[in-house]
Amino acid sequence: MHTDFFIDLLLKVKDFENSKAYKPNCNVEDFRMWLNDKKYTEESPTKLFKNEKHKVFFTENEICKQVLLLSRYSKQLIRKGLGDFPELANEEFTYLYRLKDEPDLTKIQLIERNGHEKQTGTQIIKRLLEYGLIEEKNDNDDKRSKRLNITKKGEEMFHKSVNKVNMTSNILSGKLMDEEKSELFRILKSLNEFHAHIYADYKGADIEEISEVFGL
Repeated sequence: MHTDFFIDLLLKVKDFENSKAYKPNCNVEDFRMWLNDKKYTEESPTKLFKNEKHKVFFTENEICKQVLLLSRYSKQLIRKGLGDFPELANEEFTYLYRLKDEPDLTKIQLIERNGHEKQTGTQIIKRLLEYGLIEEKNDNDDKRSKRLNITKKGEEMFHKSVNKVNMTSNILSGKLMDEEKSELFRILKSLNEFHAHIYADYKGADIEEISEVFGL
């Protein structure tokens, strides 16, 4: 390995230390995330498509890029926000909160409410059951199905974590004005309703079929 590599690495670390992403308690993972985001920003899909002379949907590509970046930022922030509640940090809190709001759901209903694939949702439910935060019982109408509810321990975890979840949500909303938040909420809700339809009714469809069905 050449000396130039280490020099280049140190210069990148220096850039990271001078960036807005840097904090006194940053670690290697934070540095890696910064490098990934920096590279993604510099080499956007739009730039790549133009270089290769492909048709470009500039606005749509940029929306996709911003959604992906926001997803990464939000996951990182949620992990920080729920640092005192490791049992909830890997999307378990969305399942626990959903059951608090809508008790007695079946496993499939709970998974679909959260927009997950069955395998992913099943693993999250399994962890919540192992933590003792939720419990299952047989469905009276369908013996093959299970109904889920929060346990007493889950209720306690919910109430303890609410403040941190609210704080995290507030930070995720950034410094948008109230009317901007309302407009963003309206747009995101509309977009999510569209994708919920695809999620529910076109699970087996490929991207070409979906594009044709919706005329996109």
